[in-house]
Amino acid sequence: VIAGGANTKVLMLSATPVNTSLKDLRSQINLITRQRDDAFRKTLAVPNVSSTLNVAQRSFKRWEESSRRDKERLIGELGAAFFRLLGGVSIARSRRQITAFYQDEMERVGRFPKHEKPVNRQPQTDLESNLSYEELSDSIDAFSLAIYNPTKYLLDESQATARDEFNFTQADRESYLIAMMKTNFLKRLESSPHSMALTLERAIGKMDGMLEKIAGFRGDAALSEDDVNPDGSEIEEDEDFTVNKGKRRYKLSQLDLTRWSADIRKDRATLGEALGKVRAVTPARDGKLAQIAEDIREKAAMPNRKTLVFTTFKDTAEYLYENLQPLAEELGIGMGIVFGDGARSTTGGRNRFNDVLDDFAPIARERVGNGGGGDIDLLIATDCVSEGQNLQDCDSVINYDIHWNPVRIIQRFGRIDRIGSQSETVRMTNYWPTGDMDAYLKLRNRVLARMALADVTATGDDDPFTAETAETELRFRSDQLRKMMRETPDLDEADDGVAMSDFTLDYFITQLLRYLERNRKELEAMPLGAFALAPSDMGGGVAPGVLFFLRQRNADDNPDVPKPSPIHPHYMVYVGNDRKIRFGCEIPRPSLTAFEAAAIGKTQPYAELCQRFDRETDRGREMGFYDRLLKAATRHIRNATGRAQQKEMRPDGDRNFRLPARSKTPRSENDFELVTWLIVKGSY
Repeated sequence: VIAGGANTKVLMLSATPVNTSLKDLRSQINLITRQRDDAFRKTLAVPNVSSTLNVAQRSFKRWEESSRRDKERLIGELGAAFFRLLGGVSIARSRRQITAFYQDEMERVGRFPKHEKPVNRQPQTDLESNLSYEELSDSIDAFSLAIYNPTKYLLDESQATARDEFNFTQADRESYLIAMMKTNFLKRLESSPHSMALTLERAIGKMDGMLEKIAGFRGDAALSEDDVNPDGSEIEEDEDFTVNKGKRRYKLSQLDLTRWSADIRKDRATLGEALGKVRAVTPARDGKLAQIAEDIREKAAMPNRKTLVFTTFKDTAEYLYENLQPLAEELGIGMGIVFGDGARSTTGGRNRFNDVLDDFAPIARERVGNGGGGDIDLLIATDCVSEGQNLQDCDSVINYDIHWNPVRIIQRFGRIDRIGSQSETVRMTNYWPTGDMDAYLKLRNRVLARMALADVTATGDDDPFTAETAETELRFRSDQLRKMMRETPDLDEADDGVAMSDFTLDYFITQLLRYLERNRKELEAMPLGAFALAPSDMGGGVAPGVLFFLRQRNADDNPDVPKPSPIHPHYMVYVGNDRKIRFGCEIPRPSLTAFEAAAIGKTQPYAELCQRFDRETDRGREMGFYDRLLKAATRHIRNATGRAQQKEMRPDGDRNFRLPARSKTPRSENDFELVTWLIVKGSY
């Protein structure tokens, strides 16, 4: 493309440009188009880029909020223009595609590893059983945290009812902030007693500071919301807990300081009691620390000694690094740590971020020299390396704490689950805070639901937030976390998630191009209407019927005319023997998948099926049955064309759309030519 001299920008896209919305994808496309909405009007028949993406975003949002995330239903709603756009501007390669079409390269750089079954651990919080996760999590849920809720103590309550541009009152913001703080407490408890203790100490210090301020009050001091919101230390290193702080100011004289200070003291006593219990869990009593030491000792005895340990918080990472050093020295393994603003190792090498990663994965990262130190076999890391790093010298990931967004867990594992792995298999070990998953998810969802609205305030999301939306999202995440206990998740293969490769036909186009290269003369000599037969038990769960490949003779090439098929003027329709549409023309992928399952790798006709067909049709003289199926297919296309036009007439449709001339509207099967067709026959 570049050598051809085209005015093109090539962007290196994220592995997950589609996560919770299509906004990131839209920004990438805007860079290519320079925000010209008509940039692909002629080349891709996409009349308006913004309109196409807005329609797709609304469909994506509805799908995301639905109780059952059916990927095929989403693909059917996104619209043909969206698929033409993505097919024209993106290159998406799934693991399936790379395995199928890049065998030579895989021989050179290495193959993908296989997934071992996940290992699930539920270590005790306290080896002396004086403190349990369940006990302390119940205490966290009961925290009132009055210091973050000054509005409750206003002498003039009317000041608490003023609403901002998001229709939030100050009381709303403070209640969401308290829920967010409880979530942070709970996440740190799950991470390590050490991290929880530091967080409690910071919160208690904030309370002590406020009590001192109240005691020294002269009557004219002002208290800004910044003083009662987290200042960053409580929510360190987890982007899930950032908030758009308000700036409403209260004078201390406006507050009932007697009640407020009394409640702050009660909270301080409650948090102080919890802190005492957590501090008592020393490294010698820490059940998780004992478990990871056992796992590291076991791994060090294997041929590949490397282990990558992920934790959400820097506090926990440093705690592990400090307390595992004696074990690493005993086992003779180098250990390193990386976090957002630093890195170091026990090997004597340079304590720089990239140098530590190089010493951990010298082959994958093509290390030059050794950085002055030895190799690292044990790396403790925060999520600063969960994206964009090649660490496949290692074959084992330990999630010391479970990130509440399942996508982050997949990203963590993706550091070692990569092409060119040095191992045949890779394994993920998950440290769960309790063995009672039902209780764990119930608590987690209750706390998360209370703080979910804070995300809306923080991001300024254009879409209205509802309790149903939060419930659906939490249920989806819970299902993903449960699945993680049974199998290693894969973004490309998930039925309830989407990847870039789902939005293009690259996989099938690559198949076709390679087939054309090998069989061009035969295909050029083949007449239109050629067909084949395949059995329905070839895979893919395809019912008996016919897959028709059609081309519209009188197609309108005006890009402003809505078209139901992403491959217009061509259409693929799968019709069952009962004349019901199994796969419609709006979504070519299922039809192509069915065709692949029935025909891939088959070079000889099924003689028995051909004989059956000849008997049933008197050698092609009695084709009434198949004529009726063809009429059902063309009738479906006509109806789909009408639906596409009606969709653009809605308020959220493309305002620039045009209706086709009657002469260019499909009205009967005579407006189509049959390119080819595949008959799928069932057993007798």
